[in-house]
Amino acid sequence: MSWIPFKIGQPKKQIVPKTVERDFEREYGKLQQLEEQTRRLQKDLKKSTDADLAMSKSAVKISLDLLSNPLCEQDQDFLNMVTALDTAMKRMDAFNQEKVNQIQKTVIEPLKKFGSVFPSLNMAVKRREQALQDYRRLQAKVEKYEEKEKTGPVLAKLHQAREELRPVRDDFEAKNKQLLDEMPRFYNSRLDYFQPSFESLIRAQVVYYSEMHKIFGDLTQQLDQSGHPDEQREQENEAKLSELRALSIVADD
Repeated sequence: MSWIPFKIGQPKKQIVPKTVERDFEREYGKLQQLEEQTRRLQKDLKKSTDADLAMSKSAVKISLDLLSNPLCEQDQDFLNMVTALDTAMKRMDAFNQEKVNQIQKTVIEPLKKFGSVFPSLNMAVKRREQALQDYRRLQAKVEKYEEKEKTGPVLAKLHQAREELRPVRDDFEAKNKQLLDEMPRFYNSRLDYFQPSFESLIRAQVVYYSEMHKIFGDLTQQLDQSGHPDEQREQENEAKLSELRALSIVADD
């Protein structure tokens, strides 16, 4: 974060020590980065869960399409194979939905709630900056009268300017102190807040992929009874495709 200096009404006196301003910029910069990371993580998790659901729903749709294929009416072995695939895809979809629901509840929603705090934080920083602007303006006003000849009217205006400055200065210092005290506490709290969510995310993935290992392991045993290697299946498919290409109805003109 970088503050834009105010050219009009700038006091000669350094009203905020440079070390304090650097500390403030550093702490607020860390929170700005945290806000962006939280927003990006929430967005990426939403995209990931949406893609997961789309994948499992598409897999179920494919298995249903295969079940409606006329081959299933003609070939019992093919019907058994597609039925096994359909059962596996529906089980996968059910576990996938359960995983996504858990991630939504224990990860995405907490991220969303955490992110909702930042607008209030940013508003507090804006109020602090406005208070600093008012402080600088009134400090410059006081300095202007201090530099003038000490006549009666000038002294009266100087007194009035100092009276105006006091509550504004106190207001800025209070806002500044509060932010410097609480911004590091807020930043450090992220660990305790997010750790349960990330642990839940990992557990959800572990449970899901453990179930997928079982589901596809069972499916492999049902579909691989012939024991044909992939190379042999590919050769058989090429041979059958050659027979189809030999038919006159698909021959090149």
